[in-house]
Amino acid sequence: MNKVFTPAELGPVTLRNRVIKAATFEGRTPDALVTDDLIEYHRAPAAGGVGMTTVAYCAVSPEGRTDRHQIWMRPEAVPGLRRLTDAVHAEGAAASAQIGHAGPVANAASNRMPALAPGRLFSPLGMARTVRPDAADLQRVVRAFADAALTAESAGFDAVELHFGHNYLISSFFSPLLNRRRDSYGGSLANRARLAREVAQAVRDAVDDRIAVTAKLNMDDGVVGGLRLEESLQIGRWLEADGTLDALELTIGSSLLNPMYLFHGDAPRTEFAKAFGAPLSWGMRLGGRFFLREYPYREAYMLDLARQFRYELTMPLILLGGITTAETMQLAMEEGFEFVAMARALLRQPDLLLRIQENENTPSLCTHCNKCMPSIFSRTTCVLARPSAPPAPALT
Repeated sequence: MNKVFTPAELGPVTLRNRVIKAATFEGRTPDALVTDDLIEYHRAPAAGGVGMTTVAYCAVSPEGRTDRHQIWMRPEAVPGLRRLTDAVHAEGAAASAQIGHAGPVANAASNRMPALAPGRLFSPLGMARTVRPDAADLQRVVRAFADAALTAESAGFDAVELHFGHNYLISSFFSPLLNRRRDSYGGSLANRARLAREVAQAVRDAVDDRIAVTAKLNMDDGVVGGLRLEESLQIGRWLEADGTLDALELTIGSSLLNPMYLFHGDAPRTEFAKAFGAPLSWGMRLGGRFFLREYPYREAYMLDLARQFRYELTMPLILLGGITTAETMQLAMEEGFEFVAMARALLRQPDLLLRIQENENTPSLCTHCNKCMPSIFSRTTCVLARPSAPPAPALT
């Protein structure tokens, strides 16, 4: 375990160890601004020993939110974000902002703005068709990513994570299923990867080497006709060759079409149905077993796919998915991954890392019931943990 808990370089940032709290939407920003509740959500794992915590999800534009309660990066958000990064830094950890555009995963009805996608498709989230952006619209998105990164820097973040996964906007352009365009952003893989590479370059140009820049990249959408491993590997090669990123965090699944492929474990269909209003709740009750499929949980369940990236790439890689024990963390280091990322286990026990450092046989109490997933629509929490304080007013 010596390597896991030693300092590590992530671009220009030195992390006190190699464990990152992964981005998981917190549901604690009712007015799209930072609250004391959100600050505590990230302060706790920072005090619990992580090297860096990742704030999710910071939209780059108003229509890029999954819903209207989500933070979007603008000057009004900076004071609250600065308080958050100060709190994390006071505990000895670094802070990263996950910046992205939800694209077809956005709830257009909640945002009161059209959702963007490579082409026009029906989105059950907003019960409306998405809008197909033209080249000028896409350049606006590229600039929004760069501006969001600068906003994050001004708020004291040590890093930004570009959201290139889960069929959010950038990931949807990768997908042969979702991207049927015939312009320079569709067709060949090089064209489908163009938007991601432009975004990464624009962000790097904006922040230079002052903060770290990482990306969360889908290895496999888990959807018939979607992005698969071989194409994702080529995207990884291009991103490495571009030299715009300090690390890749590897992920899987589609929030739009197959979310359980990302999470593995129990599929909380009943809880999701209760969390949704009609008609989505009816659809979840009737067809939830098709949308929320069952994937048995095992430790390091993304490792087999992620190994392929480790074989192909030399850049730092972050292993995600089923990282809950000292043994699994050590395995990741032995396999050549520079960092590991945790989410559900830290939601259950924010101080798990301190416990593991005291006793490497410490087990995680997370049962992978995944009932935390539907809680994102109100306030993300572990249903097995002790109740915590209710949401606080927004900080401005």
